[in-house]
Amino acid sequence: MKEKLEKIINIPSPSGYTKELIRYLKTESEALGFQTELTRRGALIVTLSDKTKNKRLLAAHCDTLGAMVRTVMEDGTLKLLQIGGYMLESVEGEYCTIHTRKGKKYTGTILTSAPSVHAYPDSARELKRTDDAMRIRLDEDVHSKEDVLKKTEIRRGDFISFEPRFQAFENGYIKSRHLDNKASVAVFMAVMKAVAEAVIKPKIGSQVMFTNYEEVGFGASYIPDNIYEMIAVDMGSVGDDLEGDEKKVSIVTKDMQGPYDFDLVTKLIDLAEKEELDYVVECYRRYKSDTAAAIAGGRNIRHGLVGQGVQASHHMERTHIHGMIQNFKLLASYIESDNDF
Repeated sequence: MKEKLEKIINIPSPSGYTKELIRYLKTESEALGFQTELTRRGALIVTLSDKTKNKRLLAAHCDTLGAMVRTVMEDGTLKLLQIGGYMLESVEGEYCTIHTRKGKKYTGTILTSAPSVHAYPDSARELKRTDDAMRIRLDEDVHSKEDVLKKTEIRRGDFISFEPRFQAFENGYIKSRHLDNKASVAVFMAVMKAVAEAVIKPKIGSQVMFTNYEEVGFGASYIPDNIYEMIAVDMGSVGDDLEGDEKKVSIVTKDMQGPYDFDLVTKLIDLAEKEELDYVVECYRRYKSDTAAAIAGGRNIRHGLVGQGVQASHHMERTHIHGMIQNFKLLASYIESDNDF
């Protein structure tokens, strides 16, 4: 999982710009012998088992936070628009890449309009971090809007990705941007390998879906036909008034949309108890998952949410390989469980 996680973390995939990562996941899935399908919006569906007409769906989003070029400024810097919800303070000082529509990449640094205490008034320290206050300084010899438009291919609407800065430590901790939700994508890749090798044996029809617009709210607004039960596999929040832990898997009973399915959540808790997993039962007030989009789209499904703990989500995130393993074991137990409908 660590090997795959480092690989996919370093493939840029802000919402709306996920083609390269989806292509990689499709190739990896097919190499394991699974049938795949792309939705019209570019999400990837992998069939683990086609035993029954009615199927279970495990969904993990592979899109991340990012930004888009809003304006080329007169001084040659760029204004940005956020993709996804994050504090702008969390990306100030970050290195980034601008991906043009012609396929060229340019690097830069995210700063404010007053980035130095030596060169700007003291008020620069109190400058409110808003879209209007943030700038991207390009690593190019450009000093005006005309320079940018003449010397580069950068235009309004180009995507911007953030440098993830992945690090894995011998004590099991992993820190990086975009562990929400690429840690779960890496868990899925391990699950698929285990199914391909018959280590995990699905009891009924099962599919995996890598969604690509979750960070902007409509990742799983389409799901395949004949799905009767869906589990979003995302991150477990860690923080104030929460029980989540980087070394545990979170089983969620409620999020900001409302309660998850009582029977399915109870089943997941029972499986965690049976497998003697390190887990917590959680309620979220500021978070909803891909199942929200599916239910808003009118799908008649039972729904649940699980995921390894991720500390400082939507910032400089951290998880632990033990938590990812707990997530893997819970999913394995669920896939091998009987249909209780």
